Amino acid sequence: MTPMKEDYLKIIFELGGASEKVSNKQIAISLNIAAGSVTEMINKMVEEDLVIHEPYAGIALTDKGRSKAVTLVRKHRLWETFLVKKLNYALPDLDVEAEKLEHVTSEKLANAMDDALDHPKKCPHGGTIPDRNGHFDSESHLILNAAKDGEIVTVSRFIDNHDLLTYLGDIKLDIGDKLKINKHDPFEGPVLVTNLTDQLELTIGYKAAHYIFVEPEKK
Repeated sequence: MTPMKEDYLKIIFELGGASEKVSNKQIAISLNIAAGSVTEMINKMVEEDLVIHEPYAGIALTDKGRSKAVTLVRKHRLWETFLVKKLNYALPDLDVEAEKLEHVTSEKLANAMDDALDHPKKCPHGGTIPDRNGHFDSESHLILNAAKDGEIVTVSRFIDNHDLLTYLGDIKLDIGDKLKINKHDPFEGPVLVTNLTDQLELTIGYKAAHYIFVEPEKK
């Protein structure tokens, strides 16, 4: 399915575009599409004052784009939280349902879910949930692929992707797991890590390593 403008707003927000610049390549990998397709959509979004694009520097949300992204992300992640907490949905099944529901959800319904869920700060895959005033906690935008060899990091969140979440379930990688980065194989190869929490050696593919956000160990 071809990503829509709303998908771009959400992924740019998720990659950190509300406060810093993200690259065309990051967006392309995260949406699993060609870089040329990203360029075409970003040009349209620049015309609509949703993003700013500085060549060789990156892409960031404008105030207008940030506001729209926050609204979409809030509704999407509230639905994900509701589906898990109230209906016992499995993580890999959340995105498709939440994607449909976010577009037909009024602010009144979103606020009612927020109240019923006791104002959650995080969705089931670790993403921050903006409050009804558009405020949200800061989160790490460091992807696993960018962590350095020898570094110890903690898994903080995942991009909401069915195939990824199924894969992470298979290799038993969870939010809060502590990883030691052993090696990045060259030429877009996998990242080799030790899951210190479960004492497992893991080989995480190049693309998957772009979908996993981590926090460096504090020194």
